[in-house]
Amino acid sequence: MMATHLLLVEDDQKLAEATRAFLNNHGYIVHWAMNEKRCRKILQSEPIELMILDIMLPGKSGFDICRDIRETYHIPIIMLTARSNDLDQIRGLDCGADDYIYKPVEPLVLLARIKNHLKRYQAISNSPDQVSQELIFGALTINLRSRKVTMNEEPIHLTDGEFSLLKELVINAGNIISRDELFRKIVGRPYNGSDRTIDGRISRLRKKLGDDQHNPIYIKSIRAKGYLFTGEDWVTE
Repeated sequence: MMATHLLLVEDDQKLAEATRAFLNNHGYIVHWAMNEKRCRKILQSEPIELMILDIMLPGKSGFDICRDIRETYHIPIIMLTARSNDLDQIRGLDCGADDYIYKPVEPLVLLARIKNHLKRYQAISNSPDQVSQELIFGALTINLRSRKVTMNEEPIHLTDGEFSLLKELVINAGNIISRDELFRKIVGRPYNGSDRTIDGRISRLRKKLGDDQHNPIYIKSIRAKGYLFTGEDWVTE
């Protein structure tokens, strides 16, 4: 069985070495970068399957790096920050991150998050039920096998987390899905009542697909219940 390659982007050398040693001991090959330039070199040369990305970095911030690489690399991204700020969490998710962890990070918690995201990603990639089927809602086309989404035949670039969420919504079109169910299926853990991961992805999906953020037509928030993909034909101007 081949080892899994992770990329840790962290400018604190002591923390990076400790994290790297811990994950190495659990069977992962961890590549370390302390800035955007080194990060890109590793992504281009190594088979990275997941990235752990600090926000506060020299030069480009973790937000900028996440946003810049998202259209090319569709691996899970876990962002780390020392700032317990909800706005930072929302911003990180808006940039395309799949998860968000506050420092100091409990090593076993980080390990559990890594395993959950890798398991979800691999299950999505290898699932036999991804038939060569296209779901079409007017101008919106979703291919479950190729994981490609188009609007009026123009490609829409989604992260793996965003596509996974969209898939759950569309295959349950017309039915309300609770946050807890989405958390368990997409994020790999129960909803704790305050985590904004799914909310952030919903917001990004609406933005990328052209749904109205303030008065959505296609992806609706149902108060105290969850989310609803209406199944309406997508119409663009």
